[in-house]
Amino acid sequence: MTEELEQILLRMTEPDNAVIQQATMQLKQLFKDPAIIPALCAVMSGSPNPQVRQSAAVMLRLRVKKQWRKINSADRESLKAVVLTAFMQEAEHQVQHSLAQLCAMMVKYETPNSWPALLQLLNQATKSVNPHDRQVGMLLLNKVIESNPEAFQPHYNQLLQLFSTVLPDHNNPTALYYCILTLTAMTPYTGTEHMRPMQSIIPSLIAALKQLIKADESRASESMEVFNELMDSEVSIILPHVESMVHFFLEVGSDTKLTDSLRVKALSCIAFLIKLKSKTVLKKKLLLPILQAIFPILTATPPPGEQDPEDDEDDDGDGADNDNPKHCAAQVIDTMALHMPPEKLFHHLMPLTQACLASNDPYQRKGGLMCLAVLAEGCADHICSNMLSSVLQTVCQSLSDSDQVVRIAALFALGQFSEHLQPEVSKHCEELMPLLLGYLSSLNQAKVGHVTKAFYALENFMENLGSDIEPYLPTLMDTMLSALNNTDSLKIKELTVSAIGAIASAAKESLVPYFPPIIESLRGFLTTTTEEMRSLQNQSLDTLSVLARTIGKEVFSPLAAECVQLGLKLSESIDDPDLRRCTLYSSVSTVSPDCLTPHLTPITRVMLHALKSNEGITEHIKEDKAFVLLDDDEDDDEKETKDCDECLEDEPETDVRDVAGFSVENAYIEEKEDACEALGEIAYNTGAVFQPFLESSFKQVFEMRDYPHEDVRRAAFEAMGQFCCAQHKVWTENPTDFNHQALLMMLDVVLPSFLKTVRIEPERQVVMAILETLNSVIKSCKEEVFQSPTRLKEISHAIRDVLKKKTECQDYDDDDDDQQAEYDALLQEYAGEGIPLLAASVPADKCAPFLNELLPLILSKTKPSCNVAEKSFSLGIIGEILEALITTSGGRELASQLSNRLLPIMYGGVKDDDPEVRNNSVVGLGCLAQAAGPLVASEYPTLLSVFSKLLGKEADFKVIDNLCAALCRMIMGNMDAVPLDQVVPVVVARLPLKEDMEEYKTVFSCFAMLYTKYPALIVKLMKPIVESSCHVLSNKDVDKETQKKIATLLNQFAQQHLSEFQAAATSLPGEQQAKLSAVIGAS
Repeated sequence: MTEELEQILLRMTEPDNAVIQQATMQLKQLFKDPAIIPALCAVMSGSPNPQVRQSAAVMLRLRVKKQWRKINSADRESLKAVVLTAFMQEAEHQVQHSLAQLCAMMVKYETPNSWPALLQLLNQATKSVNPHDRQVGMLLLNKVIESNPEAFQPHYNQLLQLFSTVLPDHNNPTALYYCILTLTAMTPYTGTEHMRPMQSIIPSLIAALKQLIKADESRASESMEVFNELMDSEVSIILPHVESMVHFFLEVGSDTKLTDSLRVKALSCIAFLIKLKSKTVLKKKLLLPILQAIFPILTATPPPGEQDPEDDEDDDGDGADNDNPKHCAAQVIDTMALHMPPEKLFHHLMPLTQACLASNDPYQRKGGLMCLAVLAEGCADHICSNMLSSVLQTVCQSLSDSDQVVRIAALFALGQFSEHLQPEVSKHCEELMPLLLGYLSSLNQAKVGHVTKAFYALENFMENLGSDIEPYLPTLMDTMLSALNNTDSLKIKELTVSAIGAIASAAKESLVPYFPPIIESLRGFLTTTTEEMRSLQNQSLDTLSVLARTIGKEVFSPLAAECVQLGLKLSESIDDPDLRRCTLYSSVSTVSPDCLTPHLTPITRVMLHALKSNEGITEHIKEDKAFVLLDDDEDDDEKETKDCDECLEDEPETDVRDVAGFSVENAYIEEKEDACEALGEIAYNTGAVFQPFLESSFKQVFEMRDYPHEDVRRAAFEAMGQFCCAQHKVWTENPTDFNHQALLMMLDVVLPSFLKTVRIEPERQVVMAILETLNSVIKSCKEEVFQSPTRLKEISHAIRDVLKKKTECQDYDDDDDDQQAEYDALLQEYAGEGIPLLAASVPADKCAPFLNELLPLILSKTKPSCNVAEKSFSLGIIGEILEALITTSGGRELASQLSNRLLPIMYGGVKDDDPEVRNNSVVGLGCLAQAAGPLVASEYPTLLSVFSKLLGKEADFKVIDNLCAALCRMIMGNMDAVPLDQVVPVVVARLPLKEDMEEYKTVFSCFAMLYTKYPALIVKLMKPIVESSCHVLSNKDVDKETQKKIATLLNQFAQQHLSEFQAAATSLPGEQQAKLSAVIGAS
């Protein structure tokens, strides 16, 4: 049989399909014979042809993988002996590699301790003085440990000792390569007992990699992954060697003679280190050396005749060529901005940036602009507070630079500013909008790359303008509709459709006059089925979704049903994850949920399929599969005798250890993200009709909480929160015991998952989303959240851990200073916002112990050394806590108990230079007075004095509005302690409110109370009160509840003091008189 098998395998190497097919059929017959394993062993160890030996080894590996437990013990033992002998005798590297893979597969089933010959061979070969033996020993060691790393844990210390001798042997680069790969595979499974030996080999590891770079850059690039694994698994291992590692990364990243992939790996390591341990980088004074090395990369001039990918006129902005050192250098600065205190970063960064911007070299100027652009997301507050005007001026000047690479960089910077520096950037609308419109009109549409960058800047800027866009609407829409109708370029049409979505986000109902031609164009794009239209169709769906949310219910509702059917038709007829994205359905649910009801079955089917699907996931197999012709992916474990196909092929589901990594196409990630978000939103908006789909949707979304990509995890947690709110809504509308129990069961699953993930999730953005969602659930479900007796404690402790920087995603340091990255502060803000919600949801006596534990963490951010954002946040939270206590059972007593601790801090805040800090202090003082009322009567004179002095000099409208509200709160809290005849006219004189429209609710609640108790006082002031009421009734920024409250008061005036009311009404302009008459008539 051995000779026959060898001849068949030899024929399978011939370049003739007919011969190969015949050999395959013969092979299938042989595989039915139990003697196939000894025969394969004989061929593997004895054939003179290396291809045949390798084929036999691969077939044995596949046989072992599928049927190890069915191989008889004699054949197993024989195979274990033969494979080791063959391995050491083999001279061909490719065959050795396959033999090592065979050993690795056997180690999955045979632990090292039950295969002593393997351990003995590894020990001898890896310690051999013969370079070749050591090389193949390290190859075998690498494969078996990658296959089953846990099984080798008892030997880790011994292996680390081995590595300490292999790594300094720079004459054997192949051994170095396999040694480093083995260390990479072991690292996630190391424990504290391995810490010291792991730390001790880092210097040798760096030296070995330097040598490997000289020998084989491709292998060196792969080996660099060891640093990411070390940092990701146990960052404390590398901390003693951070300086030498960073210098090594910078040396490699800066060396232009090396390949881009290797340089990118090194620069990515720096970015990852900064993300995980920015404080260590700062403490070791590595920030400046990193920046000094990064800037020459960022500003490098391309080789003659070449240009940077993003400057290519044909670049359509898909980012396909962004994996280069220059792009990675910008990412390093971006990571610094996200993870370092801006004060410390800008001290070193701005001199370098300013030097670039002042340079005569266009690539220096471009680099300076790119630097400003990537700072915008992470350092928004710092830029807006300290340098917004100057950086905007720089960008605007650069838009007319003589060199196009600078102009393109300026567009990118303006787009980044528009996205992240809001609302401050929009205040410069009068300067920027004409500039952008003029720039767009001057572009040559044939140069798609440049047009794409211009649209990016214009879109981001327009999207956040709100009503400020209205003066520019005619020009904008003429330009957009002309582009849709007159250009032949599908890319220009796609950009235009996207821009219309941005315009709609800002203009809302003001876009109604342009709605018919927009819809006509979108309908045409979405009903065309040609392949080249796909990208334009995707964008048309996105813009249609935006229009559904913004154009107004009355305008869009007639189209809602058609849109749903159009979306379903596209997803059923075209297999494209972008077209299956579910944003359209969730948008329609906000304006016309009834239109979704008949289609919920197919809609949820599409979304659940998106969540379950593995489409778009690519496995990177460590060894190329052989014998593709034998691969039909069928398997049946129940059969005792398998067909040869099944003997030779891999299982359909590849073992994770055979996979070097996974990559997922962005479109499929976005499809899953959108499906989660849409399911949550549709569940909430459709209410009871979604109940038949709620359980299956919840189960599938819940499974996505561990998905590898953080955007999908974030969306899953947000959807889980929306499911809870949806179930609470169903219960409140139909308060049956079944609906109540369903809500409590859901909360008992969701909330522990939230709280656990807050502590263990490494990605800050996911934790921020969970905290925000948790706050929404508490706000919506209130006391139902706290039905579990331990829930209040658990949520309070999670908030505490975030405020103390004790979670996985926070870079905590024992000697932490007060400065931190803006996003780290934002994470703590999300946690802090949960405290007032706790106070509002449970009786004060239950909340008090936890409030007393959390308050010092909030108060610590009011110190003079804290920045404006921190002081504003902490004082805002204090105000919200006190506001919650106004309506909470036992709140008055608790507010009084807290007053001694809080009053000095809020009195100090009133004197602050920053208007937001003053404002929040005023709000807090007013809420304290209203919550504690008579219990703080002794403070009323001081409060009145403080407010009086501030009113006399305050220029900020928002602070003045809240001073009026605070005086009203004092009145509502303890009317008898306020000189009403002096205070009320002061409040009325400051009406109408200028900025904080929410405080109309407070002001008019106070007026209604006073009218009940002291009508003469209010009647005396009726004219200005009626006048300000008309401002409120015509103001769309004031909520309906407040407007209803005011209408009620006006009706009381008309009924009880008609002559005074008529006198006040007749003094109004005609339009306001008509509005007033309509309100009175409607009641």
